[in-house]
Amino acid sequence: MPLLILKIDADTYRGTREGVPNLVRQLQRHQANATFLFSLGPDHTGWALKQVFRPGFFSKVSRTSVVEHYGIKTLMYGTLLPAPDIGKTCAAPMRAARDAGFECGIHTWDHRVWQDHVRQRGAEWTRETMQRAYARFHEIFGQAPVTHGAAGWQMNEYAFAQLDEFGIAYSSDGRAQLNEDGSLADPNAGPHRLKALGRPLSCVQLPTTLPTLDELLGRTINGQVIDASNAAAMILRLTAQPRDHVFTLHAELEGQKLAPIFEQLLSGWRAQGYELTSMGRYHETLGDDVLPILPVAWGELPGRSGDMILQAA
Repeated sequence: MPLLILKIDADTYRGTREGVPNLVRQLQRHQANATFLFSLGPDHTGWALKQVFRPGFFSKVSRTSVVEHYGIKTLMYGTLLPAPDIGKTCAAPMRAARDAGFECGIHTWDHRVWQDHVRQRGAEWTRETMQRAYARFHEIFGQAPVTHGAAGWQMNEYAFAQLDEFGIAYSSDGRAQLNEDGSLADPNAGPHRLKALGRPLSCVQLPTTLPTLDELLGRTINGQVIDASNAAAMILRLTAQPRDHVFTLHAELEGQKLAPIFEQLLSGWRAQGYELTSMGRYHETLGDDVLPILPVAWGELPGRSGDMILQAA
């Protein structure tokens, strides 16, 4: 049975407080497993306004209703409103996800700061930032994290090496390269290890292999405008041929306004014969497989602005 790995990024205070419990209930109805990755420090979502100078930002905003999905209050955190500390205020819904049987891991300390700055930062800043998230995770859950998934698919070589230092065996920090229609540019894309700081690393990378909903909505693909009525069908076409896939969703989106689309996906994947599961389950199936060792690579994907970690060809 092919696996459909559900990787859930909780980026914001609102997403963690409201979206995570919604997703826990929805997944339980479908008897689906998943991995929740949490932002554990302050929510500075309002700082995203600086992105107006990045290429492609306005085109994305025009396609997706940022205010509708994130809420005006969230978009003021760190600017007109103080940034709430997600780890301190949302420990209860985080632990509730764990207690419901879902795997939990680290997304980041401060999503906005990490996404905007990690690529240019050095070893000390990277180590201190990741240690903050590690310590907060241990404080909330009473144990060390087993997995990680980078905010905005942004990392640097020091960060990849730090995963090994933490003893994290598997992570999902990057993306597979995609064609304009969302299909895989390399049909062999999937689990691999990285070479960073001149040495191969132990941590296995499980890259996201499908486009996200916010990358599809509002775009015209093969002459068809993708909206709420056909987005699920678009992704289900990409998974029609069975193979293992990693799908990234967001507590702020699929956990709230986009929940009806995610409902269609859950039912559709079941009908296609997929096991809906966690990153940990995926890693278990790899066993003693010999995985390719690849360099750290960057690139762009259709529907998303800016460079991100991509699996090297």
